[in-house]
Amino acid sequence: MIIGSTSENKDIEKRIAITPDIVKKYVGLGFDVNVIQNYGAHLGFKDSIYEHAGAKIISDEKKLLNNSDLIIQVGLLNESKLSFIKENQILIGSFDSFLNKEKLQNLAKNKINVFSLELLPRITRAQSMDILSSQANLAGYKAVIESFAFFEKAIPMMMTAAGTVPAAKVLVVGAGVAGLQAIATAKRMGAIVFATDVRVASKEQVESLGGKFLFVEGSENLETKGGYAKEASENFKKKQEELLTETLKKIDIVICTALIPGKKAPIIIKDSMINNMQLGSVIYDLAASQGGNTAFTEVNKIVDKNGVKIMGERNILNKLPVSASNLYAKNLFNFILNLYDKENKKININMEDEIIKNTLVQ
Repeated sequence: MIIGSTSENKDIEKRIAITPDIVKKYVGLGFDVNVIQNYGAHLGFKDSIYEHAGAKIISDEKKLLNNSDLIIQVGLLNESKLSFIKENQILIGSFDSFLNKEKLQNLAKNKINVFSLELLPRITRAQSMDILSSQANLAGYKAVIESFAFFEKAIPMMMTAAGTVPAAKVLVVGAGVAGLQAIATAKRMGAIVFATDVRVASKEQVESLGGKFLFVEGSENLETKGGYAKEASENFKKKQEELLTETLKKIDIVICTALIPGKKAPIIIKDSMINNMQLGSVIYDLAASQGGNTAFTEVNKIVDKNGVKIMGERNILNKLPVSASNLYAKNLFNFILNLYDKENKKININMEDEIIKNTLVQ
């Protein structure tokens, strides 16, 4: 069987789905691996490295997509490339199934088996395949590094003969995977860290990393069975707004990570709150691509609002593409391992398997 992968649109996506180390693992299972010419060159993975690992370099994109039994990508290919995919082929990636629902359903109607891995169930057996967790971990880390680079004061407390420099105060909004990594990174760099989340269960996780958990007194637990945050009531939003308004007056850096799957990001940091923040403060909004958690977030821009810098990028992982690709490629390998019947050397789409059933677009 042949596993193939072609180039993403590098203007918006620098990650790749197959790294040279993973080629060896696929070959070890008995797969042939085909990648397009210069597939990983932008990350320092020359064609010769792929060939040494056991992959075949293909220069004709149509031929590559036509001949592959499994096509694995980061994002959804454009219409012209999708037209090269035939009935009964398998397409695997992270295809934003909420945004691209119609396109994916059309592929399914044409008898193309599409697996979109952001739909993975939150179960123990799926952890090694969990692309949302692996990528969010890196995003949380990088958001802290980026915001600290724009903050024009020292982060840790420093005691000098000339006086003491106070530690920066960081607020992390949303304590999911990205938020928890942001807390850990900010603490390691010497900041005083606060965090807030609508899920009461996250309090223990925040405090285990050395952060102080801020919560609305008497609040409901806004967590879905799948472990995601759900939309808050108006009463909760009002109480949260009051809490944040007071907290933000003393905060230097805010990392926003609050997202609801398939919906526009909730506006949590209102304009009135920003007006009360200290001059020189920084907000890094990881929810920018879904509208942002602030009223002023703009994708790929740094907005200066009354002396407060608001930053947000469409894809922060483009700043860590090698690390992100390494983790993503391992997630995909583990997913395919679950699909693969080693004994008969074929793909088994077993609809009784919760992982397969949840990720297959129908």
